Amino acid sequence: MARAEQIRAFLAADAVARIRLTRVQGSSPREAGTEMFVTDTGLFGTIGGGRLEHIAIEAARALLASGDIARTLDVPLGPEIGQCCGGRVELALHRMSVSDRDTAIAQAEAQDAADPAVYILGAGHVGRALANLFQHLPVRTVLIDQRANELALSEAKVEKRQSAIPEFDIATAPAGSAFIVLTHDHGLDFLLASEALERGDAAYVGLIGSATKRAKFRNWCLKQCDGLTIDTLICPIGAGGSRDKRPAVIAAFVVADVIAALTSETAATAPHRGTVTSIAAQ
Repeated sequence: MARAEQIRAFLAADAVARIRLTRVQGSSPREAGTEMFVTDTGLFGTIGGGRLEHIAIEAARALLASGDIARTLDVPLGPEIGQCCGGRVELALHRMSVSDRDTAIAQAEAQDAADPAVYILGAGHVGRALANLFQHLPVRTVLIDQRANELALSEAKVEKRQSAIPEFDIATAPAGSAFIVLTHDHGLDFLLASEALERGDAAYVGLIGSATKRAKFRNWCLKQCDGLTIDTLICPIGAGGSRDKRPAVIAAFVVADVIAALTSETAATAPHRGTVTSIAAQ
């Protein structure tokens, strides 16, 4: 479920307080501007956990119970509260009005729209394992396959796209996207991996296989793609020093690599190209 849908459901409660980190000095679990939302029985988001968050939640619930509108906390992150960050933060607590809730939902919608895209090209065992993990992360995941029966096996809450021409999906993806190629056919793998590399703006391009497959792909690119370099290609994917070839384990290593690439400074400043409409979403 998208963040905007989750926050919309949470903010439907009768009384909600927003906790916002307004000022940070020194080390802190989260940066200024971070928010979380509190009701008398529920929580949405986090300002970093630990004793700081516990204090803030208690104060927010006390604010709701008293009928007050707002309160400010100045909290040292040291021995006084049992934390060792060493910094100091200022927190603004505020009872949310209808307009506050509308603004929070609109901001969440904007965040959802700005999430980087991850294209999983192949809905086999590893592709489905990847979708299962990416569905919990702040990315827009698209699981693509030519085979409807393989897509139907995925229970992940991600976009599922049956595409007869997956290279079109790659060509029209936003700049800074991640592409993970693991189809049922080596020839198709080569075609899709080369399409992703030729874009020149992908945050990550990974190809499932071995060192031997990488060497074959390099030779194929020299002959078929006018000497396209594969220096930025990740192949094999999901190594991580492990010999475990179970799909879920491979997926865990790949997800870590992709998220690291997507959150790098280079990825964060990448320009966007237009998004693509689903050919057949499930």
